[in-house]
Amino acid sequence: MKREIRLPLTAQGRLDRALADALGVGRAAVKQAFAAGEVRVHGRRARAADGAIPGALVELELELSAGPPLPDPGLPLRTLAEGPGWLVVDKPAGIATHPLRGGETGTLANAVVARHPECAEASPDPRDGGALQRLDVETSGCVLFARDRAAWEGLRTQFSARTMDKGYLALVSGRLASGGVCSVALAQRGGRVVAVPDPDRPPKTTGSPRQAETRFEVRRAYAAHTLVEVRIVTGVMHQIRAHLAFLGHPVVGDLLYGGAAAAVPDLAPQGAPNGDGGFAALIDRQFLHATVLGFERPEGGRVRVESPLPPDLGAFLARLAGAPR
Repeated sequence: MKREIRLPLTAQGRLDRALADALGVGRAAVKQAFAAGEVRVHGRRARAADGAIPGALVELELELSAGPPLPDPGLPLRTLAEGPGWLVVDKPAGIATHPLRGGETGTLANAVVARHPECAEASPDPRDGGALQRLDVETSGCVLFARDRAAWEGLRTQFSARTMDKGYLALVSGRLASGGVCSVALAQRGGRVVAVPDPDRPPKTTGSPRQAETRFEVRRAYAAHTLVEVRIVTGVMHQIRAHLAFLGHPVVGDLLYGGAAAAVPDLAPQGAPNGDGGFAALIDRQFLHATVLGFERPEGGRVRVESPLPPDLGAFLARLAGAPR
């Protein structure tokens, strides 16, 4: 598929990453275009490692996925807010945002296109089903979908310009005395990211570092944990999880980044039974929930959409509050 796009004025870093962000597609599709020599900037062939030029006109041949998500009307769907060209839905924990393979079902996008078939045509990569962001499988909360291409492009520009308000709640291990900001660069290593304190000298085993900024405020301190409200300015994969783990306060339940320090605590009083007694741990996932999305609506005016804390996380906090200090 032949595409022509003008990079946003905020574009920075490597050209391949800037293109993937601007198009809202996976980097694998962009990588294939570079490998085939099908990317040109202002008419001249470009390389993936070239620097992104803000406002540059880019032409590329993009091979997209086989097709849009299959409708899956049996999946539940909770819509938090919607407008003529968009909707925000509440993603449950345990499901992916969109399919990774043709014919895959059971994802949030499958549920969305079953009720809103127009979303299947909204995104450049039909696999996304109109999704403008992705949450990890175990993360719950707000996900924004576009219902037409014009809305998708306008909303995607807000992500690129970093004018979206993206808020989360996370329970972390250890006690934080106050909030703060983590702006350590992150780089991919396999299926995870690692902190790169010196971006000018990244490890040879990682990809190029990306700028990342995570802001957090303390909501409540417990005996050995802290509930924090998180705002992210950038949108690097696993950003919140990696930054909080780098600070020594991994998200509870996030064993990938926190290891044993992130293990869900045993809240049973000494000698109390598990199982039917109800004293076993109440969650089997990471305690991370996308609570807020704020953006300019395509039809005009700013909207702030909130997702309430899911019952499993709420019950866990209640039990934690009652645990001995």
